[in-house]
Amino acid sequence: MPETDAEKTEAPTPRRLTEAREEGNVARSTDLTAAISLLAAVFLMDFVGLKLLMGMKVVLAAMLGSSHTPNITRPLDMVAMPAFTGHVIGSAIIPLILGVALVGLIVTVSQVGFMVTTKPLEIDITKLSPLKGLKNIVSMRDWTRLVMSLGKVIIIATVAIVSIYIKRFQLIHLAELEVGPAITLMGSVVFDIALKLALVLLILGIVDYAYQRWQRTTDLRMTKQEVKEEMKRMDGDPLVKQRRARVAKQLAMQRTAQAIPQADVIVTNPTHFAIALKYDSAKMKSPKVIAKGADFMALRIRQLAMQHDIPLVERKDVARGLYHAVEVGEEVPAKFYAAIAEILAYVYRLSKKKIA
Repeated sequence: MPETDAEKTEAPTPRRLTEAREEGNVARSTDLTAAISLLAAVFLMDFVGLKLLMGMKVVLAAMLGSSHTPNITRPLDMVAMPAFTGHVIGSAIIPLILGVALVGLIVTVSQVGFMVTTKPLEIDITKLSPLKGLKNIVSMRDWTRLVMSLGKVIIIATVAIVSIYIKRFQLIHLAELEVGPAITLMGSVVFDIALKLALVLLILGIVDYAYQRWQRTTDLRMTKQEVKEEMKRMDGDPLVKQRRARVAKQLAMQRTAQAIPQADVIVTNPTHFAIALKYDSAKMKSPKVIAKGADFMALRIRQLAMQHDIPLVERKDVARGLYHAVEVGEEVPAKFYAAIAEILAYVYRLSKKKIA
């Protein structure tokens, strides 16, 4: 039975998000990248604009005065003009191009992180289906994008028209000024309008990026059944898990069977917990837990202790505390010293009586 969007009520799991990212499905706004790149270009132009104009002045003077070549009638000397122009203009415009490209790269990486994938470039025959194309034409998502795009164009056009209208008197009197002041005024007007457009685009880009993130999360939503199946895949096959648990239990039993004969005493709850302790004053600062268990494992420890004639001492609070506070292989902490010393003293007295 096909799944509908109404059934996809669960947020995408981290695994689903990772798989989507590997396939190139990431939230990225080209509008935001373009807006910040334009903003960077505006400020860079403010810094390098004068150098660019001076370069154009030098080129124009060289062309009119033929200072770039000894003889402009010779073909080889004519070829020198593009190289001369490229050197002068390039020294001003290349930093601008590199700066904008670097800003665009940083903005893109900040949105999606660093990733390299060829998935989006792979050929998918299903995308060529006429029926799928027709469905996309009438889909609500594409209509939403169309409305958003038209809204952006209207907003940007409105800001541009209003900005030009505000500057109309300065533009009208532009022809009355000399070349230098006219260029300065024109540059100021262009910078002001471009800055306003860049800021509007930045706001629209932030909104678009938020929409792209929401749209991606919505597209990747999962049904309850998909979440359950993914959890099963992450946890592994139940039969394999049972087998691993069984093997782990067997290994624990083997380690316990090897450790119990070395124990000095078994502290019990008496039925729920069993802790095997060993103490060697020459090698240890305090007694060490060499085995412990609860319920069935505790029963097995008691059975092994009786087989090897290891004393069993019932101390409910001590057994419970050691089980929860001390791992196998660790020494007993100071708060248990008094209780353990009493237990060991009792065991040593008992062993002397047996020897006697």
